[in-house]
Amino acid sequence: MNVIIKAENISKAYQLGQIGTGTLSRDIERMFAKLRGKEDPFLKVGEANERTSKGGSDIVWSLKDINFEINQGDAVGIIGRNGAGKSTLLKVLSRVTSPTKGTIKIKGRIASLLEVGTGFHPELTGRENIFLNGAILGMRKVEIRKHFDAIVDFAGVERYIDTPVKRYSSGMYVRLAFAVAAHLESEILIVDEVLAVGDFEFQKKCLGKMNQVSKGEGRTILFVSHNMEAVAQLTQKAILLKNGGMVANSSTQEVIQKYIDINKAVGGSYFSKQLLITPHIKSVTLETTYSNNSQLNGAEMVVNVELYTPEPIKGASFSFQFVDSNERNFVHSWVFDTDMSYGREAGTHKLRCVIPKLKLYMGKYYLKCYFSEPPGGRVFEVLENICPFEVMMFETTRTQFQWHPDACAYIEDTIWKVTT
Repeated sequence: MNVIIKAENISKAYQLGQIGTGTLSRDIERMFAKLRGKEDPFLKVGEANERTSKGGSDIVWSLKDINFEINQGDAVGIIGRNGAGKSTLLKVLSRVTSPTKGTIKIKGRIASLLEVGTGFHPELTGRENIFLNGAILGMRKVEIRKHFDAIVDFAGVERYIDTPVKRYSSGMYVRLAFAVAAHLESEILIVDEVLAVGDFEFQKKCLGKMNQVSKGEGRTILFVSHNMEAVAQLTQKAILLKNGGMVANSSTQEVIQKYIDINKAVGGSYFSKQLLITPHIKSVTLETTYSNNSQLNGAEMVVNVELYTPEPIKGASFSFQFVDSNERNFVHSWVFDTDMSYGREAGTHKLRCVIPKLKLYMGKYYLKCYFSEPPGGRVFEVLENICPFEVMMFETTRTQFQWHPDACAYIEDTIWKVTT
């Protein structure tokens, strides 16, 4: 097989706080080590990137000793929790930043889409930014003209193509940015989590395009996403990262199962260990039909949530999903502070969601929770695979299900309350 990307002992260290070691003598010691081609003496005391605990070193390894090979035409998913090192790895591969240690060998051009609006100038129009972004990605002017109509058609922004992009929504931004990157005739396409900004229709369109360039055109794709269904649909191989280290590198199904096993909660409740310095989810507890975290199909379930805000937040948003063992999303419920007052004052805020009739097929489910500002704003915390519970179907039959036409499960008359 033709190896197109080879990473050997890739490591990336960052220093927390201010730049420098704190003393002039140590800075000089570090400088002389660099001039002699020696390892930075202060990297030896660096720690793994565990964001939820306070460490004893100012050096953090966002990546540590990563090794892998990717062949031409492979579609590879890179998965892991927030802070695992996924985006850092993509930036190293895209040459946005250089590794602290290790070497990378890449054959061919890279088109990367790492952040919304990368390479766009807000004062330029969509048309001008296509040429600017294309040039940054390595496309010649004649090549951009050749694909211009296809790019605009794929992005679906023809009406606004001569409007400055500073007036675009974040969704329009990412549509145009992805369209340019996807139509670059590169050997490698790197896509970060930015597709989460687009709507469902556009996400399906992007996955279809990536399938086309991978299987039809033989191009290599590296895809980062928290949507395990999208990763399973698009990729054949996957890499799992945890705290900057590589945990698994195998077939997509095996790696996804490993990811789920690592992050599974063991009880029906979640309690945070975070310090009270950043907005976060303090606790999530379920009130199920039975005390052993079993839920009778069609019966009432209650989700209790505690949110902490060290300072007032305008436009807070909390939502949760029920997901199964394959990370497929079923029920989705959310509440904004415009619907009821919470988050507008500093402190702890208690939310109670009553689901009068939860209808799911029997099996094991988990909660996925999001605490953020409105869409496009800051994401404070995402919790995955917490509060496991099992749906029981005894005393009910399939004929008792009244399924929503667009879903495999649904909830009736969800009631949200703020109990603070």
